[in-house]
Amino acid sequence: MGQKKLLRFEAIKGFPNVLQNPEGMGGNWHKQFGNHHPITLELACGKAEYTVGLAAMYPERNFIGVDVKGNRLYVGAKNSIAANISNSAFLRTQIDRIATYFNKNEVNEIWITFPDPQLRRSRAKKRLTHPKFLRLYQQFLSPGGLVHLKTDSPVLYRFTLMVIDLHRLEMVEHQDDIHSWDGITPELKIKTHYEGLDIAGSNRIHYISFRLPEQPLQDLDDELQELVKKHEEATS
Repeated sequence: MGQKKLLRFEAIKGFPNVLQNPEGMGGNWHKQFGNHHPITLELACGKAEYTVGLAAMYPERNFIGVDVKGNRLYVGAKNSIAANISNSAFLRTQIDRIATYFNKNEVNEIWITFPDPQLRRSRAKKRLTHPKFLRLYQQFLSPGGLVHLKTDSPVLYRFTLMVIDLHRLEMVEHQDDIHSWDGITPELKIKTHYEGLDIAGSNRIHYISFRLPEQPLQDLDDELQELVKKHEEATS
């Protein structure tokens, strides 16, 4: 491990806005923020450009960036401290453990910005918009709470549309290319480190927002897998 990473891991131990696998946080986030404002999560936040940007944009709301990589969280946490943004915090943990840190209905909104698209079909269950993860989010997301996906991956974009269609979720917005969209919002103009890289080489940024119902999603995972397989075969 590089010296720079080691220094960052050590540094975030003393950051007041970083919590690393904390215990007993469910129902107690108001103590971290000193208020009971609505909470928005940025999952797999990386350097947390959205956590920091949205927190600055909406001081009447609280924002939590979640990632397992401490050297990336360090960047967002340090930027927040430097800008005196007190309505942002950072949680270092694995996404599949996220439901252990929040009580029912404690979160109002979720942003998933440029996550690993897990391009191989065999890894589809690791995509953060897979029903496996959506069921986790339902454990703490308010009924009708919004989930936003912003990605440069056509594969993840199409997959998420399949999930929404299969489970008949409420679609709020979907755009194949946000930068050619006349209705682009200030939130979508926030740029992440990965957005600038255009790793997928698509030259497009895709966006979807949808709502999750209160009732847990049905287990249609086998049907989803078959749909993905058929789509890949038809487009290969």
